[in-house]
Amino acid sequence: MTKKLQGSSLSWQETCTSFMLFSRALALSVREAYKPSKTSDRKPEPKEIIEIPSSDEEDNNEDVQLQSDVQRAIEASKAQSASSSRTYSPQDSISPTISPPAISAPSMLVRSSNAFPFDRAQLERERLERQKRLRPDLVEAQSKPQLDNEDEETDENVNMNGRSAKSTRPTTGKAPRATTSGTQSKEPADAYFWNGELRQTANKYVEPSKDTRPLFRLTDILAPRDEISFAIISAYCVDFPWMYSFFNPSTPVIIVAQDSQGNETMKEVLPNWIKTTPFLRGGRGCMHMKFMLIFYKTGRLRVVVSTANLLPIDWRDIENSVWVQDVPLRPRPIPHESKANDFPAAWTRILHSLNVAPALITMVKNGHTDLPISRLEDLRRKWDFSKVKIHLVPSLAGKHEGWPKVLQSGHVALMKAVRDSGARTPKGKELVLECQGSSIGTYSTQWVNEFYCSARGDSAEEWLDQPKSRRTKLPYPPIKILFPSDKTVKESALGEQGGGTMFCRRSQWEGAKFPRTLFHDSRSKSGGVLMHSKMIIATFRDTGPSSKGKAPQSDSETEPESDDEVVEVDAQGREEDKVIGWAYVGSHNFTPSAWGTLSGSGFNPILNNTNFELGIVFPLRSAEELERVACWERPPRKYVLGKDEPWMQSESAYFAEE
Repeated sequence: MTKKLQGSSLSWQETCTSFMLFSRALALSVREAYKPSKTSDRKPEPKEIIEIPSSDEEDNNEDVQLQSDVQRAIEASKAQSASSSRTYSPQDSISPTISPPAISAPSMLVRSSNAFPFDRAQLERERLERQKRLRPDLVEAQSKPQLDNEDEETDENVNMNGRSAKSTRPTTGKAPRATTSGTQSKEPADAYFWNGELRQTANKYVEPSKDTRPLFRLTDILAPRDEISFAIISAYCVDFPWMYSFFNPSTPVIIVAQDSQGNETMKEVLPNWIKTTPFLRGGRGCMHMKFMLIFYKTGRLRVVVSTANLLPIDWRDIENSVWVQDVPLRPRPIPHESKANDFPAAWTRILHSLNVAPALITMVKNGHTDLPISRLEDLRRKWDFSKVKIHLVPSLAGKHEGWPKVLQSGHVALMKAVRDSGARTPKGKELVLECQGSSIGTYSTQWVNEFYCSARGDSAEEWLDQPKSRRTKLPYPPIKILFPSDKTVKESALGEQGGGTMFCRRSQWEGAKFPRTLFHDSRSKSGGVLMHSKMIIATFRDTGPSSKGKAPQSDSETEPESDDEVVEVDAQGREEDKVIGWAYVGSHNFTPSAWGTLSGSGFNPILNNTNFELGIVFPLRSAEELERVACWERPPRKYVLGKDEPWMQSESAYFAEE
C-alpha cells in the first residue's frame, strides 16, 4: 500500500512524522538536520494528501514503503546525533533493537514506559511550533493544547434530540455535539452512551450552514485518557505515532492490522503495544475492520464500530461514521456458554479470528497481569450487554462451509441480522437499497441479486437451488450505488487532492455488463466534503406495475408468520413503532470482496470471503429517523450517462504528477 503525505509547505520531518514510528524516539535532532524548506511559495492553508489503496486490491506495499522511509530516518538520525539515540535493555534476552511495526525485525519487550524516551512535553512544544508557523491564527485561538486535529475550525453547537431509552437503534444523543474548533467541546469529554450513539466525524471543511448535527472527535471517544486501563483497536491503515499520543504510554494496547504478505503475525511495536495480524489466504484481501474496545478503570467498556482508519485525515479532512456504546460491568461474572450466539459471543468469535488471543496471552506474560480480561470469553462473562440492540455483521476472510458457519459471515450474516432486527422485507413489499461506499467492485447480475436476496432477509437456500443459468440472467434489482462523480470530487473542498481514498477503475466502469444505470452521485449533507462512510439504507415500498428488476423472493410455505411488518402496540392498542427498513454502518464497501460470494447448494452452502470486515445493522422506524441516519443528500442524483462518470483516481492529473 502506498501512503503519502505531501505538500510544499511541509518540512521533511513533518512529512515523515506521520509515517515513521521511531524518528521521534531515536532522534529529536532530525528536525535540526533537515531544515524546513523556503516558505516564500507556501499557501496559507497547506493540505495534507494521503493516498490509500482500495481495500479490494490484492497487492499491498505498505510495509515495504514504511520500511524504506523509517530506515532512512534512522540512518540520518544516527549520523547527525548518535548521542541522542538510546539503547534499551529489556528484561528478557531479546535483541534490544526497537523495530518499527512494519519491519520484520526482532521484537522488543519493554514493560516500563519510563524506558521509552517519548517526551510528550517536547512533542507538544514541537507541535505548537509547527502550528504557529503554518496556522498562526489557530494558535491564538487555542485556550488549551490538543493532541489531535490541530488544524480545525470552530463553529457553534446545535443539539439534536434522540429516541427514548427503549429504542432499538443507536440514538443521536441530546448532548451538545463535539465542535471542530481548537477550543474544548461543550460536551463533557467523558460523556456516556449507554443506549448507543451514531454520529459522523468532525470535519474542518464542513459548511457552517450545514454543520448542525452532533459529531464525534477521536478525543471524545478515547476519553478520559488516563482512565483507560486497556484497549483493543483495529484499522486498515494506522498512523502509529499519532495514535500513540491518544493513550497514556503505560496503557497496554493490542492493535489489529494487516501483514503485507497476509501472514498471521504478532509484534511488539511500541512500549506496551502489540500489533497482531490475521491470516489471509494467498496474501489476498485485507484486514479492513475498524473498531475499538476500550476498557476503563471504573469497569466500564466502550464499544466502537466505525468506518474510519486511524489516520488524521479520516478524523479531520474527510467524513466518516462512528457508532459508540458504553457497556456496564456485571455485578458478578456469569458462567461461560460455549454455544452462545449473542452480541458478545459474536465479538469473541471475531477477536479469535483476528489472532487477538495470542496477543492477549503475550500481554499478560509481559507483566500486564491486571488486565480487565484474561481470555476473550471474559467479554461475555463480565459485561452486561443487555442494552445493546444493534446486531454485528462480520465478514471473516476464508472459506465457510455449512449453514452454521455461513450464517456467521458476509452477506448471509447480514441476512440473519436483518431477520433478528425484525426488518425482513414484508410480503407485498419491495426492498430499495442505497449503498454508499468509497470503493467500487466488479459486479454481475448474479452477485448483486445474491446480495439483494440476503438484504431482503430471505434465506439463500432457494437461491442456491435455482439453476445457475437462470441466476446469471436476472435483471438488476432496485439498488442505488452511491459513489462521487468526477465533478463532485473536483468541486469538493479539497478538490482532487481529497480523492485519494476513493476507488473506481476505467476497466470496471466500461465493462460490457457493468451496472452503470445504478450509479448515483454521493454528496455529503455537510456540504463540500468527501465521504469515506460505508452505509446502506434499506427501505420498503409497495410493489406495483412500475416495479422493475425484482429479485427472486422466497415463497416457501415454511416461512414464519413474522414475515409481515413488525408493529409494536401501546396500551391503547395503537401502532407505536413500525419498521420501514433498516440501516447498515461499518467497514464493508458494496463489493463481492467485502460481502462474500455464495456457491454450493441449499443443503450445503459455501461462502468465500476475501476481506475481514465489520459493521452493525439496526431497524429504521420512521422517515425522520431515516433522514437522521443517512449521511448523504437524499434522494441521491442519478448519473446522466454520457455526461457523468465516477471519480477515477488513476486518471487524475494531480495524482499523476505526484
